[in-house]
Amino acid sequence: MTPQQLQSKVGEHLGTSDWVLVDQEMINKFADATGDHQFIHVDVEKAKLTPFGGTIAHGFLTLSLMPMLNAKIEGLKIADVKMGVNYGCNKVRFLSPVRSGKRVRSHIKLLELDEKRPGQWQQTNEVTVEIEGEEKPALIAEWISQFFV
Repeated sequence: MTPQQLQSKVGEHLGTSDWVLVDQEMINKFADATGDHQFIHVDVEKAKLTPFGGTIAHGFLTLSLMPMLNAKIEGLKIADVKMGVNYGCNKVRFLSPVRSGKRVRSHIKLLELDEKRPGQWQQTNEVTVEIEGEEKPALIAEWISQFFV
């Protein structure tokens, strides 16, 4: 797909990723990487006593899964991309905790796509990260990225 073909899809749902398991090992590695070892994330026994009934993923862990989840969406490949970078988020809301052992997937809606300079495109997507078997999503974010062709 060319950037111009993608641009014609502004306002459309672009796809849904495959499911990804968020297990305790992933949560523990994220805790080690960030230094956030709050017991609700890493202490299985103590976390059982909370309203969550067990450990939960860090909100920022769930947010950090967006690039991997989006890469798993078929048909979103732009031809001849030299580089892509994260640019930030307009909004991020953590709506529901992801319990250890749950699977998540993302739904992408293209909000904007503009060519900032020749070959430099800025894309804003609404990303909803769904938790398998639950009504409320884990998060909704407006994610801005740029890619260069």
